[in-house]
Amino acid sequence: MLIRKLFKFENAHIVRNCTSDRCKRSIHGHSYKVELLLKATKLDHGQMVYDFGLLKGMIKDIFDSFDHAICYWQQDDPAYIQACKDFSARWVSLPVSPSAEQFSRIFFFLAQQVLQSTVTQNGEGDVEVYSVIVHETDTGYAQSFQEDIDNVQMGTLSLEQIEFSEQVMSEWNDPSMYEKLTQGIKFLNPEVDLQVKL
Repeated sequence: MLIRKLFKFENAHIVRNCTSDRCKRSIHGHSYKVELLLKATKLDHGQMVYDFGLLKGMIKDIFDSFDHAICYWQQDDPAYIQACKDFSARWVSLPVSPSAEQFSRIFFFLAQQVLQSTVTQNGEGDVEVYSVIVHETDTGYAQSFQEDIDNVQMGTLSLEQIEFSEQVMSEWNDPSMYEKLTQGIKFLNPEVDLQVKL
């Protein structure tokens, strides 16, 4: 079974080496929509794949990190990278170019890492990321699957390669959550009282 959660954010970037002259030479922005699709073969005690309320925690904080931020590729011109840091309090440094295709891989990877580091307490089963769809515009989107995350031709991803600005991290519910995630510290979902009340 699949469930879908929609996230929205505003973001600016340059996509170097693409065909479109405007996209590769000028900072521009998009109103992004990110669809996170989770799958499982069993339901939890509430008869859900994964409670939507749980997706308003760490995953939402990480996805929201991209809102009103500028994203840049770590291989870009050092002067441009420094300008991003100097003139924007909110920035995200990526090991891949911030195209819609790579955004879908980044969000898939980040959600996957959070789920794998979460200890569930309500009978959840084999919950995992099925797919991520990133809508860059109303007419265009990119969709990634597990094989795209594993495809080294598309670039390798690791938590240590993704860097968030101090301003971004200060706005998280737990400012040290990403550090805990990179260190492999487990996160505990809330415990559930299984008493049925009629």
